[in-house]
Amino acid sequence: MKTRLLVLFLCSAASSAAIAETIVVDDQLKVRESTVKRPDRGMTMSGVESRFGAPATKHATVGQPPITRWDYPAFAVFFENDRVIHAVATG
Repeated sequence: MKTRLLVLFLCSAASSAAIAETIVVDDQLKVRESTVKRPDRGMTMSGVESRFGAPATKHATVGQPPITRWDYPAFAVFFENDRVIHAVATG
């Protein structure tokens, strides 16, 4: 069985974010709420590291503005400069 995991960010009318996992199993699309705790948008690199510990992998910064990715066992965090712009469940 081939399973691919993607994460969608859905915004409600009140601007609060609902996070769901989209799973494709045997060409059928299924959505469920994610329970993975992730950093909030706007957190600093030092804040993420103090709350979640050291990442398993720190990727080199690329592009302009500088974008950096840190990988944790259950999620990846994307930073612009030193601030979180996205945190995506991976596991």
